[in-house]
Amino acid sequence: MKTEEKKETTPSGEFLVHGLHQSRTILISQQVDSKLTERIMASLLIMDQEDSEKPINVLINSPGGSADDGFAIYDALRFVRAPVRTINVGLSASAATVIMLGAEKEHRYALPNARIMIHQPLGQMPGTSAENVKRWAEQIIKLRKKINQLYADETGRPFEEIAQDTDRDRWFSPEEAVEYGLISHVIASYDDLPE
Repeated sequence: MKTEEKKETTPSGEFLVHGLHQSRTILISQQVDSKLTERIMASLLIMDQEDSEKPINVLINSPGGSADDGFAIYDALRFVRAPVRTINVGLSASAATVIMLGAEKEHRYALPNARIMIHQPLGQMPGTSAENVKRWAEQIIKLRKKINQLYADETGRPFEEIAQDTDRDRWFSPEEAVEYGLISHVIASYDDLPE
């Protein structure tokens, strides 16, 4: 008696990417880096060119990563004409929170068990010369002010409060994130999104 081998039914990468593109959905489920930035920007531009009125959904489950890449994706989300909705489906931390803020406030969502974290930027110091240490410290301080100003602008909270809250890792449940002004709605399914 011959046993039949089961065929794998997992969608191939190409099929998955096509399906996400057709549904105007972008996944951010990895460290924020230059490769992710390139992929996100390309997807946004193509979807915007195809239909600049239909919303683009950006699903986020990321521990963060490069602040520069986070800001690049934030800017790209604001650059396209199509409305963008960011949906935290698990974790939005650090640079991923910057990306989440790329949608207008009324279009920022989180699922019930999602978590959100804000903090001051971290970095690795290049070289060991005193001049390099000084320049690196100056850049980190500028970046911290830039991130804090973004959080203040996007939440409506005072800069001083944001600076204090980002002094250490600050974690939010979805409900706390709504109260803080990071997101507008907690949703349980796609059906909860506006048309």
